[in-house]
Amino acid sequence: MMKEAKNHRFTRTLLTLVLSLSLLLTFLPTAAKAADRGAWAPNVSYAVNDTVTYNGTTYKCIQGHTSLVGWEPPIVPALWSTVQGGGSGDTTVPSAPSNLRVTATTSSSVTLTWNASTDNVAVTGYDVYRGTTLAGSTSNGVLTFTNSGLSGSTTYSFTVKAKDAAGNSSAASTALSVTTLAPSVDQTAPSTPSNFRSTATTSTSVSLAWNASTDNVGVSGYDVYKGSTLALSVSGTTAIITGLSASTTYSFTVKAKDAAGNISSPSSVLSVTTGPTDPGGSGSIPKHTLTGYWQNFVNGATNLKLSAVPSQYDIIVVSFAEMDTTKPGGVTFNVDSGLSSALGGYTNANLISDISQKHAQGKKVILSVGGEKGNINLNSASPNVTNFVDSMYGLITQFGFDGIDIDLENGMNVANLTSAVRQLQQKVGSSFILTMAPQTIDMQSASTSYMQLYTNLKDITTVINVQYYNSGCMLGRDGKCYSQGTVDFLTALSDLTLQWVAPSQLGIGVPATSSAAGGGYVAPSVVNQAVKCLATGSDCGTYKPVAKYPDLRGAMTWSINWDASSGYLLANTVKPYLTTLP
Repeated sequence: MMKEAKNHRFTRTLLTLVLSLSLLLTFLPTAAKAADRGAWAPNVSYAVNDTVTYNGTTYKCIQGHTSLVGWEPPIVPALWSTVQGGGSGDTTVPSAPSNLRVTATTSSSVTLTWNASTDNVAVTGYDVYRGTTLAGSTSNGVLTFTNSGLSGSTTYSFTVKAKDAAGNSSAASTALSVTTLAPSVDQTAPSTPSNFRSTATTSTSVSLAWNASTDNVGVSGYDVYKGSTLALSVSGTTAIITGLSASTTYSFTVKAKDAAGNISSPSSVLSVTTGPTDPGGSGSIPKHTLTGYWQNFVNGATNLKLSAVPSQYDIIVVSFAEMDTTKPGGVTFNVDSGLSSALGGYTNANLISDISQKHAQGKKVILSVGGEKGNINLNSASPNVTNFVDSMYGLITQFGFDGIDIDLENGMNVANLTSAVRQLQQKVGSSFILTMAPQTIDMQSASTSYMQLYTNLKDITTVINVQYYNSGCMLGRDGKCYSQGTVDFLTALSDLTLQWVAPSQLGIGVPATSSAAGGGYVAPSVVNQAVKCLATGSDCGTYKPVAKYPDLRGAMTWSINWDASSGYLLANTVKPYLTTLP
């Protein structure tokens, strides 16, 4: 997003010119040979006609760019094309896992671990064999496995094989013989879990809790059942059951278990009804919303106190929280000193008061993390996730923010970010507002990092506002490349994303003025035309969406400050039209 921190308009404009020139060069004949760059990797600058290999296939660069995680060649066809005859698949097998060893045994289970294998592309998982029988598999770099349901005082032989995405399997590891312990004399089951209760619900999830059971030796965990089906096993006294249907009643029970395999009687049956389809606290804001970013820095746009933001904006996104360099995963936020001076001494207390005033007007104010150059450190789960949750919750409590916006443009750890956001939502409650602002390229396929994050969090997501600018030429749903700054770009790219994102969770992101972005500006009337085309199927440009999307969430702009410099032309044009939609 064009969120200057503090002044990068020139850099963005130069980048757009370079991308446009790179695209033009792909159509010019050339006698130069493509530069072979070897295996594709993130954070590498690639030029037009460079070739790379990925999963055994060769690709040619068709737009110069610097690669990021989630921009792998098969995911972004706007940047890479397949080279015919450039490889039919990866045929190299991974190395065999080494140092297979046992870390724990009981009378009915064995826990194994091993050293990681290597591969010419990447190891995607491991298959664990008990004799010739596949006992189970792991993925995502997991190097440990527990085989349960075994007989006591019995010797078993285990081997492990590594595998890659192309289906190649390694040779088996050295066989490991393990003898289970003698059957336990413990035959006492834990007590029945009590005070089984629901602590929160969404349209697709239920949060459960219960009081701890007791046991003569020790409780090892709990099994949560949905009806008669095991839904989740946990070690603590809470569980979140996801993947449920909206407005549906489910019955749950929980059982305690010990290390000897003794299981308690089931708890009392708990009936819980999920909420209606109303993700991300969206019931408290209009069906069709206008979102705008408020700049907490000085960059040439109009400097504004939050109280000056006009009423047309339903969601105000304060940008940005910053990485806490002293606490991994943590974030900080204060009114920028330069902005404070420009506004005659605007303080944190003034901002807190202004947020309260916006709440009285029915508006939502959230805090954004990221921006063009910003990031957060969630590369490790511990202590980073806890630090993020605690620091962000502290800011939400201090300033009165209603939620957060994810605007990470330099890669993300999807698993840790998912865990952090969900934990934060549980602390804040059902009113939590979650928005995302992916770049256009981040929505080119269902496999990108942003799409993985959305899939994990769609039950609590209010809106994804795609940045339809600073994008160059991008592929629409019909596979054609559309130039930014046109109604066809907005509709074709939105239609592509609507294959995977619910219409009620998609917003069209545009720059408020031509000065707000390096490229992709359209007049506010064109934004209305695109919304009308997507919602009603009429007044379209050349591109015709495959369906009508009357529940389209709305629009977003970078930024409210730039909109102020044009007399709020965008807000005064787009919001009135959004209110006419059903």
